[in-house]
Amino acid sequence: MRRVALAVAAFVVALAAVDAGAPAAAGDAAPLTVAEVAPGVFVHQAPYALIAPANRGDIANVGFVVGEAAVAVVDSGGSPAVGRALLAAIRARTDKPIRYVVNTHVHPDHLLGNEAFRGEGTAFVGHRKLARALAARAPFYLDQAARQLAPADAAGIELVPPDIAVDGMLRLDLGGRALVLEAHPTAHTDADLTVLDEATGTWFLGDLLFVGHLPTLDGSLTGWLAEMDRLAARQVAHVVPGHGPLDLGWPAALAPQRRYLERLAAGVRREIAAGRSIAQAAEEVGIEERDAWALFETFNPHNVTAAYQELEWE
Repeated sequence: MRRVALAVAAFVVALAAVDAGAPAAAGDAAPLTVAEVAPGVFVHQAPYALIAPANRGDIANVGFVVGEAAVAVVDSGGSPAVGRALLAAIRARTDKPIRYVVNTHVHPDHLLGNEAFRGEGTAFVGHRKLARALAARAPFYLDQAARQLAPADAAGIELVPPDIAVDGMLRLDLGGRALVLEAHPTAHTDADLTVLDEATGTWFLGDLLFVGHLPTLDGSLTGWLAEMDRLAARQVAHVVPGHGPLDLGWPAALAPQRRYLERLAAGVRREIAAGRSIAQAAEEVGIEERDAWALFETFNPHNVTAAYQELEWE
């Protein structure tokens, strides 16, 4: 438990559905810019950045899928302001009810926008471990939001837990269109969930896939490497990463992330075998990857620390 608490703290510092009813109003929020990556599938690609007052928490990819009867949101962004802007983007395209908001994992840049969608008829969906993870991390996340966002954007933020917990696989019906949700074993986090739109073969991978942004480890390095092997075996038409550009081809889009995580594991194992400390390892492991990733200096020391804590017990 102490190792888990240390990993959570280090990461934070480094950084039954209802058919009817209307979600919260978008108000005066300017719509997020979204691209239709496949028919009825819309994605906002966020910039590579840390949460800050200027970006209002808009640092993670978010999206939505429009069915014949309803809409599903996939991740809601890093603040209620981003959630409202996403809601405005949806309302610019359809007035169909927003039946589901699906969270791909526990990190705040993907779910602090949830409260913008609170309203009669909207159900929140997540991995079976998401509610527990949110409860454990709430003090960290709320403190982080207060420090990183403008006061007006941080005021009154609430962490919205899932109404529907996914254990294994779950199909959501949007009317003539099914989404397949899959709960994954511990990898990027212990609450990773993917969303597949069967109609177009579009797969929202959340932070199981980083493109350009350095992957961040908050679950299990060995678990993530093993899960990538399983993910790579799937045949899909489009993939949406949690961070970075879309549609780079599958499974080719996984290659840079796999290279980095494999080098991270090999480097940490070498440091452990040589009797070097976590601090020494954090200064050296992964340095050859520095120029390949955005936000490398911010997250690589954390990744080395988390990997060391996991692999020293092999």
